[in-house]
Amino acid sequence: MKKSDLLYEGKAKKVFKTNEEGYLIVSYKDDATAFNGVKKGSIRNKGAINNKMSNFLMKILAKSDIETHYVEELNDRETVVKECEIIPLEVIVRNVAAGSLSKRLGLAEGVRLSMPVIEYCYKDDELGDPMVNRYHIQAMNIATIEELELIEYLAFKINDNLQQVFNRIDIELIDFKIEFGKLKNGNVILADEISPDTCRFWDKHTRMKLDKDRFRRDLGQVEEAYEEVYGRLLKYQEELA
Repeated sequence: MKKSDLLYEGKAKKVFKTNEEGYLIVSYKDDATAFNGVKKGSIRNKGAINNKMSNFLMKILAKSDIETHYVEELNDRETVVKECEIIPLEVIVRNVAAGSLSKRLGLAEGVRLSMPVIEYCYKDDELGDPMVNRYHIQAMNIATIEELELIEYLAFKINDNLQQVFNRIDIELIDFKIEFGKLKNGNVILADEISPDTCRFWDKHTRMKLDKDRFRRDLGQVEEAYEEVYGRLLKYQEELA
C-alpha cells in the first residue's frame, strides 16, 4: 500500500490518502499541544510511542469484539487505518476525579467515582470543544439516539478492557478520551488513538502522573513518563506472546 496526498494535518497526526480505496495512512508526530493549541511544544519519540501503544491496545480490544479502524502497522510512526467519517464528538470516560471534572464539581483530584462517567464534547477548535449532552447531540444531528447508545455501550466496554490491561502493569486508568467513526456501511467503530496524549495514567503505588499532564502542568520528566507506560506495556505484550 502506497501513501499519496496529504488529506489532513492535526495537532498530533497527519492523515494521507493511499492507492487503495477505503484505507488511509496515519502518521504520528512528536508535536505536543495543550489548552486547545495555546501551549505548544515537542515530546521526544512521542509519535512512535503513541503509534505503537495505540495499535497494541486496539488489537487487544478487537479480541473483545470491539471494531476499530486499525489495519496494519507500517513502521514506528505510520499505520494503515480504515477510512471512516469521524463523528465530531470527544467521548470522555472518567473513573477518578481529575482535571476539568475536579474544577467543575469541586472534587479533589484522585477521588474515585462510585461509577464510571461518560461526558461528551463537541469537536470544534474555534468553540473550544464545548461540553454537550445527548439532547444537543441529537438536536444538532451529530448522532442518533441509537448511535449514542452504541457509543456508550462501547465506551464502557473499552473502559473495562483497558482497566484490566493497565491494572496488570500497576497503572491506574484515571480517565480517557476516545473518538468514533462511521464506515460507509454505517458501522460505528473506534478511531483516533489510545495513548498518554488521550488518557490519564497514574502509577498505582506512587500516584505519579504518567501522561500528557506532565506537559500541560510543566511537571517535567515528560518523555520519561511516556516511555515508562510504553515499557510496561511491552513487558505485558511479551507475557501474552
